[in-house]
Amino acid sequence: MHTHRGRVTSRRNFVVGAIAGLKAVVIAAVLFAVPSSAPAQKDAAAPGTAAPATPTALPPGYVGADTCNACHEDASQRFSHTRMGRRFLHQPRSQAERLGCESCHGPGQAHVDAGGGSPGKRNLITFGKKDPTPVEQRNEVCLTCHSTGDRVFWANSAHDARNVPCTGCHRVMENVSPRHQLVRPTELETCGTCHVQKRAAQLRSAHMPVREGKMTCTSCHIPHGSLTQALLKENSPNDNCYRCHAEKRGPFLWQHAPVIESCMNCHDPHGSNHERMLTVAKPRLCQQCHVETQHPTSPYGRDSASLKFVLGRACVNCHINIHGSNHPSGFAFTR
Repeated sequence: MHTHRGRVTSRRNFVVGAIAGLKAVVIAAVLFAVPSSAPAQKDAAAPGTAAPATPTALPPGYVGADTCNACHEDASQRFSHTRMGRRFLHQPRSQAERLGCESCHGPGQAHVDAGGGSPGKRNLITFGKKDPTPVEQRNEVCLTCHSTGDRVFWANSAHDARNVPCTGCHRVMENVSPRHQLVRPTELETCGTCHVQKRAAQLRSAHMPVREGKMTCTSCHIPHGSLTQALLKENSPNDNCYRCHAEKRGPFLWQHAPVIESCMNCHDPHGSNHERMLTVAKPRLCQQCHVETQHPTSPYGRDSASLKFVLGRACVNCHINIHGSNHPSGFAFTR
């Protein structure tokens, strides 16, 4: 009995020892397989060793953003919170962005040597209202980086031909708008600085939902230039309208000529004091083209014919499908 128990105990001890030995072998193999980082740490911490590689040295005539910050601390603080500021000052992707302030304003060595002030600004582009630098040269600085996307057709566009500077619409040095770094909080206010009549039209009773923030001026227009009239996004006013009003596109069995020609024959897209942004109130709008032959009426007349045919919703009491009809007998665009 005692002999049997001793054999069992010996076997158990042998198995436990074998398992422990196997664990030690596995741990040793893992340690030898993983490269040690201690030598690299020692080399990095060792005195007298070379420091990590520094950014490329500044070109001649450049002083760096830190020198600019010494005097222009407030402007630098505001700029650092903008999208461009975070990129240029903290995460530059190229040597041009590493130049910081001087990437746009130009080399500042002469400005620093002159002790600042007006004499030292002669070689700088300040982008201010009193900056003598030609607008074309100032815009060229922006186009150095912003030359793709919607800005492909900037050259000779409506705004370029009128010497509109990029800084007339965009504020680079501080955040004023939530998007696009505009000079005003919204696109309507920014565009309305020059396009006063179009901004006023948005205050009329019938208008696009621009004031409500559901649309912006750039929902229809490309301010940086396009190949279309009025800087539209699409080839024609109708194609622009069909992007939202697809049900008016057709094709229809019976087409309404003024609708095919242009939606603006009847509607003012920037706003109107008439329903559905009509350019003229009904029935005068219809009677500009349709001579009163079959049922003569006078706009807002009190005679029986006028009261019968133009009462209430006027011509569209009967001719409701004015954008086009697919009914076989709908040549008169009736119900």
